[in-house]
Amino acid sequence: MPTLRRVALIMNVNKPYDRKVIMGIARYVRTAGNWSLYVEDEPLAKMPSPKQWRGDGIIADFDDVRVVRAICGLGIPVVGIGGGYGGYEPHSRVPYLATDNDAIARLAVEHFRVRGHRNFAYCGFPRTGINRWSEERLDAFVRHLAAAGLVCSTFVGRHATARRWEALQSDLTAWIRGLPKPVALMACSDARARHVLEACRRIGACVPDEVAVIGVDNDELMCELAIPPLSSVIQGTDRLGYEAAELLDQLMSGEKPACRRRVIEPLGIATRQSTDTLAITDAHLSEVIRYVRDHACTGLTVPDVAKAVHMARSTLEKRFQRGLGRSVHAEIERVRLQRLRELLQGTDLSLKEISDRTGFSTVQYMTHVFRRLTGTTPAQYRRANRP
Repeated sequence: MPTLRRVALIMNVNKPYDRKVIMGIARYVRTAGNWSLYVEDEPLAKMPSPKQWRGDGIIADFDDVRVVRAICGLGIPVVGIGGGYGGYEPHSRVPYLATDNDAIARLAVEHFRVRGHRNFAYCGFPRTGINRWSEERLDAFVRHLAAAGLVCSTFVGRHATARRWEALQSDLTAWIRGLPKPVALMACSDARARHVLEACRRIGACVPDEVAVIGVDNDELMCELAIPPLSSVIQGTDRLGYEAAELLDQLMSGEKPACRRRVIEPLGIATRQSTDTLAITDAHLSEVIRYVRDHACTGLTVPDVAKAVHMARSTLEKRFQRGLGRSVHAEIERVRLQRLRELLQGTDLSLKEISDRTGFSTVQYMTHVFRRLTGTTPAQYRRANRP
């Protein structure tokens, strides 16, 4: 029987992000580890005492520099997680797993652009010692928009927490009222997105038709409680937790990590009502696009679309180019690719079952198209994006 290892998880279990990471750690422990886990809901107040707790390793949230200071000098293996700032030092020898803030912003930009948006905004937090990830997401959001010749209005406000609620809402409502409509707004987190949704409600701005809002972390409870339900970027928390535990296990066994710093990509976007709209003034085209998205995975072809909407193919292509900036075929491929990625990441379906569900005639043809669009095969993509 493997030696029992005592591992402390120094995280804030009240944070949805940390809870999801812990689920990934638990999955590793169930399948590969014989660990006794120490975890409390107040990581700073209930740190294990070095005199009373004879531990073998620690996984800690490095976003809070106080946590890092508290565990320094314990003389046992440590793996850090977080948004890339706080107590993390780039030159540290402590292995560290970070969220991919650039990829998070890129996903949000793509999500809005395929819906035809031309006006963009970002709502973040004022800088503190533990939220530099908000600033990094802003920089990436602006950069990805600029690459497409688009600009972005930004808001961080004067208050880093919601304790000054009325002052926060006053500033937010004034900013949102002045934005060109319709506008696609990325919030740095689900919590910040809920602040935005409340401000929209106060001034009567319709979500998503006037203000489409997306958050980050996909905290299911908070997203479903939002009015309307909030779309959100799904972080790769399970994979991050699993790999952090795997890495700590290697360190406790005396092995050296192959890589000191890893960046974990997000999985995709959970689309809910807050962004479920098309920012296109051509009402007929909006209906055609919805038809394509509803039927793309049934083996739909461009002639099928033209016939279904009673439109000449040349006219259909011109209106797609004018409204979305791409062809009908490109939109069909985009929708199928998105669904294909979701099934590869989130299910154990065979490639044959996935090809059937995404409208490909054979696995070989699906593989050919997937490699052409992504540079990798479906099997390779699944291995890289699932622990």
